Amino acid sequence: MSVGVVADKIFENHLPSYGHPESPERVRALNEMLKEKGLISKLKSIPLRKAEEEEILLIHTKFHFNRIKGTDGRSVYLDTDTSTSADSFQTALFAVGSSLNMMEEFIKGNIKRGFALIRPPGHHAESDRAMGFCFFNNIAIVAEFCIRNGMERVAIIDWDLHHGNGTQWAFWTRSDVLYISTHRWPYYPGTGSLREVGEGEGRGYTVNIPLPGGSDDMVYVGCFEEIIAPVIRNYRPDIILVSAGFDPFIDDPLGDMRVTSEGFGRMAEIIVEVADEIGAGGPFLLLEGGYSIKGLTESVEKVFRVLLGEEKISMKGMIPPYLREPLLSTFRVFWKI
Repeated sequence: MSVGVVADKIFENHLPSYGHPESPERVRALNEMLKEKGLISKLKSIPLRKAEEEEILLIHTKFHFNRIKGTDGRSVYLDTDTSTSADSFQTALFAVGSSLNMMEEFIKGNIKRGFALIRPPGHHAESDRAMGFCFFNNIAIVAEFCIRNGMERVAIIDWDLHHGNGTQWAFWTRSDVLYISTHRWPYYPGTGSLREVGEGEGRGYTVNIPLPGGSDDMVYVGCFEEIIAPVIRNYRPDIILVSAGFDPFIDDPLGDMRVTSEGFGRMAEIIVEVADEIGAGGPFLLLEGGYSIKGLTESVEKVFRVLLGEEKISMKGMIPPYLREPLLSTFRVFWKI
């Protein structure tokens, strides 16, 4: 099974303000891990390219594109925690374009699964707003690209600690892109409640799974087994994309979840199993958060070994009863699970 990877030191070129958790060390450590663990030779390297303006405009407004372009060569604060450096705009274009290259390799039949180890991340970026360390919404652009290239249904699973508000709003009124998010709630950015299910034709196609702080492998895996897998089976997408944030890791400095590398591996394994069962492409993962270098490298290694079919993880989940019934009663309305 051919597994693609986007991995390059070019993604170190975005330099947020001093001490910022979304640092170049994240991808530097991942690139070193791929070499040290012998994984890079087992993966198909995806060529880099910068996204064209019209590709960014699949999701973002012209005003937003021009605002980010206007930071090229400069250090600018876009909000209190989102800042650019001289190379941030160009790096963000490489993040989008290289992720689209990964999709093109899938469309050509050259890969079945893949992981883009890119930064800056993207799932908080709204059509006209940068926020939460994000400039362009990488995964939303990829999803729209898939629809424009003949796919009828795309599923996005977002397991980042934080809710992907930008991705949710991009497809809020549509049924051709299913958005599923597990996230700590209430927490930044303040969206992602159980009641947020989409509107109009998109009603029911936003699936938010808000979780309390301290949720561990058992809770996350339980949500994947009891909610996410059945919803994906019912939806039967052509492709499954993942906003892969590793900040739910047990020692991540920005969160207080308790997911281990084994837990992330099992979550990925469930998605692989469902994709194979229904004949969907993927999963294709795009890196989002994850600010413990140890947690990030261990978890990404585990996910790659699952994608390559090198590892099977024996882990069962269980949603606590006080969470299980409110969640399932909401999703039964739309998905009969």
